[in-house]
Amino acid sequence: MNKELSRDRKDSQMEGWVARWYARTRFNDIEDFREQAAKVAACLHPGAELLEVAPGPGFFSIELAKRGQFRVAGLDLSRTFVEIARNNAEEAGVEVSFHHGNAADLPFADGSFDFVYSSAAFKNFADPLGAIDEMFRVLRPGGTALIIDLRKDVSMAEIDEYVRLSGRKAFDAWFTRQAFRHMLIGRAYTTDQFKALAMASKFGDCRIATDSIGVEVTLTKPRLI
Repeated sequence: MNKELSRDRKDSQMEGWVARWYARTRFNDIEDFREQAAKVAACLHPGAELLEVAPGPGFFSIELAKRGQFRVAGLDLSRTFVEIARNNAEEAGVEVSFHHGNAADLPFADGSFDFVYSSAAFKNFADPLGAIDEMFRVLRPGGTALIIDLRKDVSMAEIDEYVRLSGRKAFDAWFTRQAFRHMLIGRAYTTDQFKALAMASKFGDCRIATDSIGVEVTLTKPRLI
């Protein structure tokens, strides 16, 4: 594989105050989480089982679980995030099973889920190809994985507009811009890199769409013949 695609990365172990700050600032995007949950729910049948990889504070999983039709689980590398997500689910009065673990070594049996979802986290995975192959393994035949993340070619003007529309207060807005500028954009993938990863994975291919600052990668596990 291309050296650029196989370069060593370290998963961001967001613990302690950093994770708690992230949870607070991401709550500004709660309407986006609700919109994403509605979009994914429309693709699922009643009783479907979904895994969110790297859910952070758990907002998406919780919004999906509020619909009461699905079984939802989440897995995150950060123990602080797992604690925050469990507390958030309890406060929301919904049942979501949050676990601690690594995206490239999912602690679930083969074919456990109908849908796998991961948002704003893939660029931090130390073993991106391993993570995609694990998504393939835990999906049932015909299941779908959806990866949503930052576009590598996003401009700071687009980031500034995203932050402005989010309604973040002064410090959070400044800190968020700095995180994008000095850390997140540098870790992000191009659409070509996502395509290459998908083709190298057990999925073998993907569909890619872009929006204002992000990219959506859809991977489907073939049905049994």
